[in-house]
Amino acid sequence: MNANIVKAISSETRIKILSQIGKGEVCACKLPSIVKKTQPAVSQHLGVLKQTGLVRSRRDGAMILYSLTEKGRKVLRDIEGW
Repeated sequence: MNANIVKAISSETRIKILSQIGKGEVCACKLPSIVKKTQPAVSQHLGVLKQTGLVRSRRDGAMILYSLTEKGRKVLRDIEGW
């Protein structure tokens, strides 16, 4: 695992977000209530995860939906295997 990925998963909130997205594609609008953080905070965390290539996004009307990339799935499996 490279340093950028380690840094990205060093946050408990980002791990919670990854875990939630790992269950299936999720709207960014649902994540704040799930991880108990504000929308701007969740947005910043999603930006870090996207920048490191762990998640991808797509727009569906007004919604932005997030899913794991293959790299994200591998990292999540590694985390859950600890």
